Amino acid sequence: MYASLLEMLPLANDNYVAFTFFTGCMAMMAASVFFFFELGNTSATWRTSLLVSGLITFIAAVHYYYMRDYNLSTGQSPTFFRYVDWILTVPLMCVEFYLITKKAGAKIDLLWKLIFASLVMLVTGYIGEAIYPTETVSWVWGAVSGAAYFYIVYLVWFGDVAKLAASGSPAVRAANGTLGWFVLVGWAIYPLGYILGTKGGLFGAEIAGGAYAQSMDVIYNIGDAVNKIGFGLVIYALSRSDDK
Repeated sequence: MYASLLEMLPLANDNYVAFTFFTGCMAMMAASVFFFFELGNTSATWRTSLLVSGLITFIAAVHYYYMRDYNLSTGQSPTFFRYVDWILTVPLMCVEFYLITKKAGAKIDLLWKLIFASLVMLVTGYIGEAIYPTETVSWVWGAVSGAAYFYIVYLVWFGDVAKLAASGSPAVRAANGTLGWFVLVGWAIYPLGYILGTKGGLFGAEIAGGAYAQSMDVIYNIGDAVNKIGFGLVIYALSRSDDK
């Protein structure tokens, strides 16, 4: 199977799922090149933040290359590869909140809070979706995952991150506000996809399956590209406006 993943499989014109994997891969690779090339034009204050943005999109681009071929060769949703991507990139996206509030006094414990919450959200989500996808168990793991997600939302909107950003520069406040909307709205597709995709669906509707998985792959792919590239562009804009 692994050998087949290394081959460039043909992409049919009407295969919209694979097309979004391919487009997502190219978009995030292009974003990585842009962020890495702009490091030399970025002040030392925000260089690490922009580097992390480039790493996020680069890691995602590599995983999307493999997810595209996995989907083409098996016709299945690449759940495992997707969670591997998320478990690497989502904590890095949380790191961005620490980095932009560091100048306002953020301590290392905030970084660990964000990373720990993101890992709990993802690990429990994977257990409920891929390991124990039964109606009687998946909702428990989903509830734990959702609680971790809302804890991150709380930190960004009302907790330590919000308070630190409020004491920072206008550019930092604006960047944190924009990134907060990404977390609240953009990341919301992930728990929604979990709810719909687990056995029994939403309110007991049996909607999980091939057609559903393909639809959610398209939504996940678009959401991933918007969230990850959008995060990086917000950091890039911050690095320019805050040093004027």
